[in-house]
Amino acid sequence: MSETVLAGAPNEGSGDAGHAAAGHHNDGPIKLAVSAIGVVFGDIGTSPLYAFRETFAGHHPLALDTLHIMGVVSLIFWSMMIVVSIKYVAIIMRADNKGEGGSLALLALVSGRTKTQRWSQGIILLGVFATALFYGDSMITPAVSVLGAIEGLTIVAPAFGGLVLPLAVVIIIGLFSIQRSGTAKVGLFFGPIMLTYFVVIGALGAISIAQTPDILWALSPIYAIEFFASDPLKAFLALGSVVLAVTGAEALYADMGHFGRKPIGRSWLYFVLPALILNYMGQGALLSRSGAAALESPFYLLAPEILRLPLVILATMAAIIASQAVISGAFSVTQQAIQLGFIPRLRIEHTSASTVGQIYIPIINWALLVMVLVLVLAFRTSSNLTSAYGIAVTGAMTIDTCLLAVVLYRLWNWPRYIAVPVLAVLFIVDGAYLAANLTKVPDGGWFPLLIGLIIFTFLTTWSKGRQLMIARMRDSAMPMKVFIQSAASAATRVPGTAVFMTSTAEGVPHALLHNLKHNKVLHERIILLTVKIMDEPYYPDDGRCHLENLDNGFHRMILKYGFMQEPDVPAALARISQCGADFRMMDTSFFLSRQTLLASDHPGMSIWREKLFAWMLRNAESAMEFFRLPTNRVVELGSQVEI
Repeated sequence: MSETVLAGAPNEGSGDAGHAAAGHHNDGPIKLAVSAIGVVFGDIGTSPLYAFRETFAGHHPLALDTLHIMGVVSLIFWSMMIVVSIKYVAIIMRADNKGEGGSLALLALVSGRTKTQRWSQGIILLGVFATALFYGDSMITPAVSVLGAIEGLTIVAPAFGGLVLPLAVVIIIGLFSIQRSGTAKVGLFFGPIMLTYFVVIGALGAISIAQTPDILWALSPIYAIEFFASDPLKAFLALGSVVLAVTGAEALYADMGHFGRKPIGRSWLYFVLPALILNYMGQGALLSRSGAAALESPFYLLAPEILRLPLVILATMAAIIASQAVISGAFSVTQQAIQLGFIPRLRIEHTSASTVGQIYIPIINWALLVMVLVLVLAFRTSSNLTSAYGIAVTGAMTIDTCLLAVVLYRLWNWPRYIAVPVLAVLFIVDGAYLAANLTKVPDGGWFPLLIGLIIFTFLTTWSKGRQLMIARMRDSAMPMKVFIQSAASAATRVPGTAVFMTSTAEGVPHALLHNLKHNKVLHERIILLTVKIMDEPYYPDDGRCHLENLDNGFHRMILKYGFMQEPDVPAALARISQCGADFRMMDTSFFLSRQTLLASDHPGMSIWREKLFAWMLRNAESAMEFFRLPTNRVVELGSQVEI
């Protein structure tokens, strides 16, 4: 089992988070399925707004003839079956980390089993890059979904065209502004709204299919094969837009911890998938009947004129819900990354007293808002934005398949005659989509790659810098046995308890040395406390505390938490009874060491990365707030470290 050590270091989640997640799973299957529809399927559910249109009218337009229409519908159907139904629902969602899903949870699961392998570092870097790409996706999804929905106003009345950008900006600012107050109350309506949305788009598609039933033949893969056989280059380029139909597939896996594998799988197979397929086939049927006249927005033109404005309103609500799911996902991923040691401590606020998983991270919220507004104002239309959209998604999906390969071989021990063909199909499909999207780099695809690269640099710099800093501190630390026998035995002892937070479970903490040097006293009871984050989402309470008596009033304590839990040191101390008298906060002082980093020529990191790490260290959230320490019982002592 692998672990991340926190000194006065990062963490978020909650000791009660496991119970919160478990509580969700106690809801009835129907309630869970409806809730999942409201949260999980917003992104993939709003894809019909632009995916089909972009395939024919995007950067690589296709002729509106039977070959291309049937071929594209067939490609969309089989993409959903292979990527979503088989890859994610049938296979990857079984690779949960104690119930939790997502790239980081999968990475934690895989890295714990591959630590001795030469290629384990490469696996970790892949997982971190998938996380970095997710942030790019978190910026593009709100922009493209909201713009795609509001652009329906131009179908209702072309005169409304000038309102699209201002309305999109207002909605996006409003959406990010309400995050601080939490979305629990609004969230109650997400399920029913998305339920209505899927019923409506499925019904509109079915009505269109009834008028052109020949479109049903497109369910056969033969039409996709014929498309590739007759026009391989255009079919390959079309994949760059077809993949927009499966954006959001990774959300099924990422949100598994909230709703469970079965409710999400059932919702997809029995409700969401049929509704989406009906709508895409309906759009195909409309194009085959109306040709170029319907190409401006086949999604909205499926509806009769009188229903188009209500459909715009419903689609806009669905787009807002899709955006909300991505924003909440960004908070959750950030929380996990902090726990696993890839991001410095950040200020995290809880927006619900009853549901621990509902969190708000101000710096992430406002950074996303700024980037989403920049995207909306720079790209101006959903059509332009779709060029930037696919790369982040296909990159993350390809990395998920790489991690899945490790799961199949190392964790599940699948025989090669099964694993190799399955992985070959998935790599061919993911590779084709990724390659097709790389052709969009000059048209906007550079944006998620640039964002991914910048965030990847931040994540890896923080992780490497922490490792080097902890190693330097460990090297320079005095052995605890020597300290107790010498300086500690001669110092004046004062009543009370001193808790010294330390990132290493060996040696004397710097704060303890500085306290003795300047104050010349030691408390009667001294706890050397290390918080460790394990490679599982929730760590059981009964195994939380490991205590070692070092003699002469000194005790070594290790508190273990899962990466979805939030360390609450005072609460943990209150439950401990085997360390002398009970811990009383008014008799306890917490000593923290605040490191000042000095960039040096030591081998380890280049100077510019050392300076970046030093800046991140200076701006990290205080360990006092992070570990919920009582503000009037904390003493901070500084030290300098060269890496």
